[in-house]
This record gives sequence, structure tokens and C-alpha cells, in this order.
Amino acid sequence: MQSSSIKSKRLNSRLLGKELWSNRYLYLFVLPGIIWFLVFCYQPMYGVLIAFKDYDIIKGVFASEWVGWDNFKEFFNSPNFSVVMTNSIAISLLKLVFGFPAPILLAILLNEVRNIVFKRIAQTISYLPFFVSWVVVAGIWYELFSTDGGVVNNLLVFLGLIKEPIFWFGDPDLIWGMIVASDVWKGIGFGTIIYLASIMSVNTELYESAVIDGANRFKQIWHITLPAIRPTIILLFILNMAGILDAGFEQVYVMQNPMLLDKAEIIDTYVMKMGIFRAQYEMATAVGVFKSVIGMIALFTLNFLIKKTGEEGIF
Repeated sequence: MQSSSIKSKRLNSRLLGKELWSNRYLYLFVLPGIIWFLVFCYQPMYGVLIAFKDYDIIKGVFASEWVGWDNFKEFFNSPNFSVVMTNSIAISLLKLVFGFPAPILLAILLNEVRNIVFKRIAQTISYLPFFVSWVVVAGIWYELFSTDGGVVNNLLVFLGLIKEPIFWFGDPDLIWGMIVASDVWKGIGFGTIIYLASIMSVNTELYESAVIDGANRFKQIWHITLPAIRPTIILLFILNMAGILDAGFEQVYVMQNPMLLDKAEIIDTYVMKMGIFRAQYEMATAVGVFKSVIGMIALFTLNFLIKKTGEEGIF
């Protein structure tokens, strides 16, 4: 019995070796990506220990004194906790509500366009902002919504909708809307590419059969297109929910100013300021660990609930 088990292991090892050798060029192709992840994502993970220590940059990570959960308790009891948590969750949920369906809708609309030239031009224009950095995007939006010659304010005044220019980036009540709108504008094109690729895989005979049965365009979309791309929608929705506290560091940081901190200070910007500006590395690490744990819990919980409904999760 034991000898047969040993033979089985040897056979599996040989098969694995043959498989690795036959696909050696494919593995070499992904090797740089694996090395990058190991060096920049996994190797620094020992730094998580800083969250549980009174970190001294001279002593180093391992020689610093253990303080247990004190850094987490300090963050939970600080007046900034409720502010950064509220802002992070609110902005993330608003992005999810308005930003997640937007590329789905645009992909369906583009798929219904029969003019190929117009379709390509519209798709190109929609995804070009994705390749522009947030610094440039913020500059563009500041110019568009400026109180001094901004196109948006001038247009609203001309139409009689407002009497005087609005200070869009100085009103805390408006900043969430500005952040969400700019995020949708920048990311809608890239998301559309994903859904269009999924739509392209749908068997065209299904649409032909639906036409014979008398289904109009709307019914074809509802009964064929949406069910066909449902796995893609579910997958991306789960991944988006996993980043429920990830409100977008670069975007928020370049758009916030001292007048907006009560509404625009999120976990990521708070961590950066605590770690870089105030050198409170242990506190910044603790907040980062807390954010990661919440994201992991959201990921596993939503994946479990999705699978309970009969759909396929991501694992």
C-alpha cells in the first residue's frame, strides 16, 4: 500500500515536471510579474508588525517595543476616526452606486450602435481620460468649475440657473459630488471595454432567434445581453466591494484642501499624513492594517452571500 502511494507521488512529480517543461516559455513570460509581486507586495509584509509596536526607526522593526493593540485603540478613540470612516465609506458607496452601473450602461448603448465609425470614435473618447493622471484631471476640473471664467459657472449663469458663480471646490457640501462625478468620467471608458468584450462573446444566434420571436431591442438586452454578462458584473461587483474603504487616494488628495477636510479626509490620505508628515509610522500602519482587514471581511462575506444565491463567486 505504501509502495503504491510512493509510485503515485513519483508519477505526479514526473507529470508536473513534464508540464512545467512543455510550458516553460509561458512561465518565463509571467516570471517578471511574479518577481514584482514577491518583492514589492509580499516581502514588505513583515512591516505589519509596526502596527503592534512603539516603532523606533533607529532600533528597527524587530527591536522596537511591543505595545499590542494600543495603536488601534488610539485610532478608534481619536476624533478623526468617525470623520475618516464616514468620508471613506460614503465616497466609496457613492462611487459604487453611480460609477459601477455607468460602464455597463455605456457598453450596452455602444453595442446597440450600428454606425461603426461613430461607435469607435465614442469608445475612444470615453476611455481616453483613463490614461490621464489624477493631477491633470484635477487641473482640468478646477479650470472647468472655476469661479473666474470657468465654463460650467459661465454656462449656468447664462442659462439663469444661478445668479453668481459657485465655488465648487470650496463648498464641503459639494465635494462628494465632484469626487464621484470626476471618478465616473475618468473610469467609465475602461470599464466599458471589459463589458463590451463580454458582450462580444454572446452567441449572435440568440439575438436572431429573439427577433424571430418578436422581441424588440429592449427585450433582447434584458433577456439576452444582461444575463450573458452577469458573471462579469458579479465578479467586478465583488472586487469593488472588497475596496469599500478604498475611496481613491490620488484623486481625493489632489482635490482636497483645508476647507474640505471635514468631508474629504479619507483613510488613505489620513495614513499618508500620519506616516509621512508626522512620522507616526506605527499609527499609520495600524490604520492600514485595519483597512485591509475590513476589505478582506467584505470580500469573503459578499462572496459567501453571492454563492448562497446560486451564483458563482470568485473562489
